[in-house]
Amino acid sequence: MKAAVRPGSGGCRISSAADFSAWIAERSAMDLAEPFTFVVGTDGALRLAPRRSEHVACAGGDVVLSAGEIGFTREADRWAVSEVSNQSTGYCPDVTSWSAVARALDDAELGRPSGFTNEVVFRRCPDCQEHNIVREDDFVCVFCDSDLPATWNMDPTA
Repeated sequence: MKAAVRPGSGGCRISSAADFSAWIAERSAMDLAEPFTFVVGTDGALRLAPRRSEHVACAGGDVVLSAGEIGFTREADRWAVSEVSNQSTGYCPDVTSWSAVARALDDAELGRPSGFTNEVVFRRCPDCQEHNIVREDDFVCVFCDSDLPATWNMDPTA
């Protein structure tokens, strides 16, 4: 997927309230009706793209601290996050990546929840190497029935 990323195809970098205000002003009511694709780059900045964008493209093919989907709502005098998840099958981020998301949202002066509103637990099967989404705390590979590790193991360099 990374090979298909074209230069300049990354998401919009949001590192301040002014950046977010300029970006959100260009969105339609229909855009705001569904979540957007997001990543937090290694620079700590939030990047946003339309929902149907691939996370790897949103990140410009780079490594990220977190990725997922995010929705916004207007609250009194500022924008706030209405929903946010780590749902990204391109990066499969751990739920512990929330701290990077929180910092990026705070930098953009966006109201936010205290954690992901929808947490997705990803694990790679040590036997067949397939990626799994763990549901209902059932740490068993859906492909080969092997036990999945209790700790996050999606980054092959970790």
